[in-house]
Amino acid sequence: MAVFVAGTAQAELSAPDISLTIDAYHKSTDTALGGRTEGWGLSHTELALKQQFGNLMSGKLTAVMEANEEETDFSIEEAYLQTLSLPAGMTLRGGRFLSDIGYLNGQHPHADSFVERPLLYRAFLGGHYYDDGLGLSLVMPTDLYWRISAEAFDGDQLSETDSGRTVGTWALSTSLGGDLSDSQSWQAGFSYLRNRTLEAGEHDEHDHHDHHDHEEEGHGHSHGAEYTGKHMYLADLVWKWAPQGNNRNQQLTLSAEYARVTDPNEYANSKEYHEGWYGSAVYRFAPQWSAGLRHGRLDVQMGHDDHFHEGALEETAVMLAWNPSHTQTLRLQYTHQNVRQDWDDTFDAAADDVLTLQYIISFGAHDAHSF
Repeated sequence: MAVFVAGTAQAELSAPDISLTIDAYHKSTDTALGGRTEGWGLSHTELALKQQFGNLMSGKLTAVMEANEEETDFSIEEAYLQTLSLPAGMTLRGGRFLSDIGYLNGQHPHADSFVERPLLYRAFLGGHYYDDGLGLSLVMPTDLYWRISAEAFDGDQLSETDSGRTVGTWALSTSLGGDLSDSQSWQAGFSYLRNRTLEAGEHDEHDHHDHHDHEEEGHGHSHGAEYTGKHMYLADLVWKWAPQGNNRNQQLTLSAEYARVTDPNEYANSKEYHEGWYGSAVYRFAPQWSAGLRHGRLDVQMGHDDHFHEGALEETAVMLAWNPSHTQTLRLQYTHQNVRQDWDDTFDAAADDVLTLQYIISFGAHDAHSF
């Protein structure tokens, strides 16, 4: 018991882990639904503090700064406590945190393989969805990796307004994964997000007019979704190959996600919904070099009173990344957007040819990246 108490006290007195990640870039021109703006800037530059409180729980605080040539924005993206010793593989988390929905949402953007999130994330989740609430996850005692998660949020970050609801959104998600051989592994997931902030006419979707407001601002570090609905369904699938499981020298990652958002407003019928998808391939062909290709599409119903106008946007990105060390990434990306269907110039910011140069550097300890 004395050893336990001494060990606990030492952990409580230990200094917090502090990390800083700088994400600097230059982008040749704006893009539709693009989180980065034309010119020089900082995107999702984060300062994080993580502290373990004995053997019972840990806490994390992540402050984010984004800046471009015209404005600077600060936000608190994470501020939560998380249990460490609940039985049966359970973890309880409370505060502000990233939702477990989807494959990419739970990871920080600096861990991505491309300079911006896929279209479906930028349109339906504001890039990545975090909010204030409670979350309970459970890792099942099975041979396959199997995680189940349930979360309840106030929903203010998704709608970018105060919904006045204690539970504005809630989500359920599950992921399964395992090894196919010594060199291959996989993971599949399914998520559901219920958005209650749209009920009783509290907030019609971020409709066409709101969308234009964001576009006209042109530089808005908007964290809310551009297109929402009462129900969101997401499915994801990832497959990885590395010789004998050693991904240091070579690794091929194939990933795909699909999202459907239904009931965009009170007038919508079963045929009027948003959907988006992407598929990507990233190949590390040398310890410090990787290349990737991603293609995605977004189909949306732009609400205009009691009727809708269809819109469709495709985006293709090709990137080449150099990692001189574990904490640095220099990435060059070419992006092409193609407007398939438009109404009233909603996608007028779409760009044919965009070059983005990105440099990421991290200082201090930071969490290991997920699968």
